[in-house]
Amino acid sequence: MSRNHVFPPSAGDFLLASRRCEITVLQQLLQMGQLVGRVSQLIHVLQRERGTVNIYLCSQGALFGERLAGRAQEVQQAELAVQRQLMQLDDNTAPLASASRLFSRIACALHNLAGLPALRCQVQQRQILQPVAMGIFNEVIHSLLALVFEAADACAEPTTARALIAMFSFMQGKELAGQERAIGAAGFASMHFDESAHQQLLVLIEGQERCFATFGEFADEPSLAQWRRMQQQDDREFERLRRIACTQWQLSNKADTSLRWFEITSARIDLMKQIEDRLEEALMVSCRHNLTQARHAMAEDCAVYAPQPMRESYAVFVAAPLGDASPLVGDGIHPRLGRSMLELIQQQSQRLHALSEELATARATLSERKQIERAKALLIQHRGLTEAAAHRLLLKMAMNQNQRLIDIANAMLAVADILPPSGNTP
Repeated sequence: MSRNHVFPPSAGDFLLASRRCEITVLQQLLQMGQLVGRVSQLIHVLQRERGTVNIYLCSQGALFGERLAGRAQEVQQAELAVQRQLMQLDDNTAPLASASRLFSRIACALHNLAGLPALRCQVQQRQILQPVAMGIFNEVIHSLLALVFEAADACAEPTTARALIAMFSFMQGKELAGQERAIGAAGFASMHFDESAHQQLLVLIEGQERCFATFGEFADEPSLAQWRRMQQQDDREFERLRRIACTQWQLSNKADTSLRWFEITSARIDLMKQIEDRLEEALMVSCRHNLTQARHAMAEDCAVYAPQPMRESYAVFVAAPLGDASPLVGDGIHPRLGRSMLELIQQQSQRLHALSEELATARATLSERKQIERAKALLIQHRGLTEAAAHRLLLKMAMNQNQRLIDIANAMLAVADILPPSGNTP
């Protein structure tokens, strides 16, 4: 914070400092928004590469081999754009309240991305199984989504926080749709879906519905309208194939349903990317608008109560509503100030309080998501469950007890300290 260090310090001096702090935070949010946009594109091309690899491995190298190099190149270009954006971040420009967590997320994402070249070599030579390759891609994408989550969680401006939550929720739903595409393609290629695949698909479908519901709560109207138009499109074939994947075991259809499923679900995900791009645009508009407004307010405030050259003290008479006149002894306040400093301070305080309440409402959604994920991690650790099984168990407990999922998660976390070590779990 840069101030004129004049003694005694004035109220106007610190009101200007408050404005400067707001502008600094908004500049940081603009950088975070730009980073989220680059990460969004990187996740999308990673999802495309994962889908191509999935078909290549499931077909024993008969299909999509010629696409592997192109998909890898797309990812490398998007990764370079993210790296360039990251170069603009340091511990002075990142949000101070969450810099440690943010940089930890970035480190994890970069570490996972560094393992992709070795994975590609294994895929090219078919030295890796499809589920293993998919798991590695999932982990890379998960670490990038965690970075976006951290940006949303750290956001200190309500309208931008809403835009970030909408975008993160939609990106997560789109990722679950990508995983559904991969599992479905593998099952159709092998002409068989086992119980595990059925359960995974049901969890992924339910997860998409939750993510898109959160998106609907926080998204801007144009993005919502675009999403509704997409849902109204004729997708009867997609729903038919989805039903087959979720309910049937051994398939008898000799047609290459795997490629048709992949084609339909890929078109669906590409439409989602268009909405994701619209959400990114809304995010950047919000960031730039707030920054412009804050700078304009700062310029006005500087003209009104910036420190003046030292001179004899004077009295400013401010007309009150009833025609009274009350003196305000100048402490460096411009004589053109038409309202009392107390009123300015109260307005700034009330505005910040209102922003804080609105932000708290937006963050409650992210807090619930974190608690549910922690409860799932607890079940994975102590019951040896998969993530999908842990989520199903939480849902079942919530339905049996007629409670919300977050209430079950909180109750489980409340007794976490008294649970036996995972090694002693029967």
